[in-house]
Amino acid sequence: MAKKATTKKTKSIEETLWDSANKLRGTVESSEYKHVVLGLIFLKFASDKFQKRRQELIDDGKERFVDMVEFYAQDNVFYLTEESRWSYIIANAKQDDIALKIDTALYTVEKNNPSLKGALPDNYFSRLNMDVSKLAALLDTINNIDTLKDQQQDIVGRVYEYFLSKFAIAEGKGKGEFYTPKSIVNLIAELIEPYKGKIYDPACGSGGMFVQSMKFIDSHNGNKKDVSIYGQEYTATTYKLAKMNLAIRGIAANLGDVPADTFAKDQHPDLKADYIMANPPFNQKDWRAADELLDDPRWRGYEVPQTGNANYGWILNMVSKLSDNGVAGFILANGALSGGGTEYEIRKKLIENKLVEAILILPRNLFYTTDISVTLWIINNNKKERQVKLNDVEKNYRNREDEILFMDLRQTGIPFEKKYTQFSEDNISDISETYHKWQQVESDYKDIPEFCYSASLEEVRKKDYSLVPSKYVEFVNRDENINFDEKMKSLQTEFAELLKEEAQSKTELLNVFKNLGYEL
Repeated sequence: MAKKATTKKTKSIEETLWDSANKLRGTVESSEYKHVVLGLIFLKFASDKFQKRRQELIDDGKERFVDMVEFYAQDNVFYLTEESRWSYIIANAKQDDIALKIDTALYTVEKNNPSLKGALPDNYFSRLNMDVSKLAALLDTINNIDTLKDQQQDIVGRVYEYFLSKFAIAEGKGKGEFYTPKSIVNLIAELIEPYKGKIYDPACGSGGMFVQSMKFIDSHNGNKKDVSIYGQEYTATTYKLAKMNLAIRGIAANLGDVPADTFAKDQHPDLKADYIMANPPFNQKDWRAADELLDDPRWRGYEVPQTGNANYGWILNMVSKLSDNGVAGFILANGALSGGGTEYEIRKKLIENKLVEAILILPRNLFYTTDISVTLWIINNNKKERQVKLNDVEKNYRNREDEILFMDLRQTGIPFEKKYTQFSEDNISDISETYHKWQQVESDYKDIPEFCYSASLEEVRKKDYSLVPSKYVEFVNRDENINFDEKMKSLQTEFAELLKEEAQSKTELLNVFKNLGYEL
């Protein structure tokens, strides 16, 4: 009999690379090897683009310009010297000093390209003392990727996104703050619609908010040149990840001269942003000393945020940076919806100043670092009636100054990576469509039980300025609709069947022992 043929699933580039990267486990900590892998992918991508541009110059009869940095920079290509090219790295992949050669290559690329200042891994490979054979195997895997094969597929971008999410999952709770799950970022982008102007993220991690903003503009046929990007990141290694992540996509951004604490060293003090997208650390403690930042201009008009929890410090930092028509979408822990003391006073003023536009409570298990349910806030500096042209589409906004939209999304989402949840494209479409209908004149928006509710400012006052969605969104008590007699008869039948099956199983078990000569 002929053997049945089996079809073997072909691994994606991302999966193959991940398997290869995992071979570094044991010799390199997972928190470290993301920089190893992503640094190498960056080098391969930069080399492929360099070689392509170099050949173009030669084909155009401009051989004399092949070593002039300007002829590469004008096409958003990084100039690479001989020792920093991928071909040189591969030729020396099995040499004992390959780690030093990689470090030298990355250093040289950064030195020759000012836009990469502070972006690339610094002396990582020599310091980590990796097994040469394992490093060579990883280099060989990366060498098989044609990063320029399909420009529409954004191969390198896909690999970066995949690796960042996998590293965030692998590092587990308490780590992985460098990455916000893509479906959350997509939702924020669809809600605030960052088409044109300045985009800011005060805790930008690896730059995912910016990448997704650009994808949003592309998918809605906008112009990426109409947007400028500003961000800040505290952790030095994550700052490098962000700069690399943006560089491979050709996204220019001002992330400050150095990695720095947004509160202690604000690198964009005069910024007025049209859009703010953020996922700052939840319930951050010890973010300022009791006698520091008391007169900070970011708190002007509000109480000074408490020292033990930075949630409202982040909110006021963002509010202070909004332009006259600016809108912010950011994630916070649920405790910020109803906290007392100073938080209560700040929240009350935000509501009375008519800045809070929408509050969306999200499902659990969206994040790789925590399983708690969190909240998406939308703050809008202009909720008045006005007409706006967004990407050649006229939008007529009604006056919403005395209203806040509440959405309960705790039962929304689909399974992801076994134990996580993410929003599907349909989920994001339904949520954003509901929000935009609520905003606009002559729409068919309606309150929907267990999903959305438009609350008046007076209702919010009566609930003592609580922003907990469940206090506003109608809950359907399904127990009231149950016919008790029918339910009991159904249960009676089920239990009768269970008891019957149990008796049959008992009889069969007794017979087994009897037949074996051990009657019970």
